[in-house]
Amino acid sequence: MALATLTDNFLGSKLTDSNGILFLSDAHLGGFSDAKNYQIETELIALIEYAENNNFSIAVLGDLFDYWMEYKNYVPPVGKKVLAKFADFSTTHSSLYITGNHDNWTQGYFNKIGFDVEPNYRLLNIEGKRTLLLHGDAIGEDLENLKRPLLHRILRNKNFVKWYKRVLRTPQKGIQVMKKYSRFTNYLTSGKTRPEALDKWSKSMLQNNDIDFIICGHDHVPRVQKYNFGTYINLGTFYHHKTLVIYNNNEFQLVYWNRNKNQLRPFITQY
Repeated sequence: MALATLTDNFLGSKLTDSNGILFLSDAHLGGFSDAKNYQIETELIALIEYAENNNFSIAVLGDLFDYWMEYKNYVPPVGKKVLAKFADFSTTHSSLYITGNHDNWTQGYFNKIGFDVEPNYRLLNIEGKRTLLLHGDAIGEDLENLKRPLLHRILRNKNFVKWYKRVLRTPQKGIQVMKKYSRFTNYLTSGKTRPEALDKWSKSMLQNNDIDFIICGHDHVPRVQKYNFGTYINLGTFYHHKTLVIYNNNEFQLVYWNRNKNQLRPFITQY
């Protein structure tokens, strides 16, 4: 299906005003044991420092957190050190945040610390490469080829959010329920990853639209699929694979973060 709305919405971005861009997703901070969360947080902070030292911009393509819910005058405690590091990073470098299906209840805090926040997708012209960025759960509310599931549309609905916060008045209660819900859905979907859905969608999008690259996450399977009409890259997971995409020297590459050596190394897909 050709989508004219996408090819009409290329946006300029400060992301390209750097030596390159790092794209990552699915860290799911807060979704694990204290020790595992600490490990992920430490590795993310080291990666942000690497980007800072090498003049890279950063694009987070959703699910940095396993659950994220802002109340008025309250910010969830999960990932405070990472967000503080991003706030410092954003004073001198550009950063984009495309919300996923686990971290879309934002009330302005991400903007406050310097992120350019996008709830659906961002289409960029990166040195002549037309690049579609999204989390991977959906591309919007009305585009049926990757339409947001009904439950996620309800959870994102402003009226539902108001009702939820009215019923669960304190942030602690609201976040506790959301945390349990997140863990329950993670349990239901554990081991049931189906990359075929995004494979089929991305191939159709590249074939029928003026797009050169699609980069997303969501289904937790890192991979690169090249066609003569474009390339699809899935970021995999930062919490497990430590994978991300780097753009520099005029090319995109799927890599993994080697914290011990403080290096980005090529990732060999097994999919």
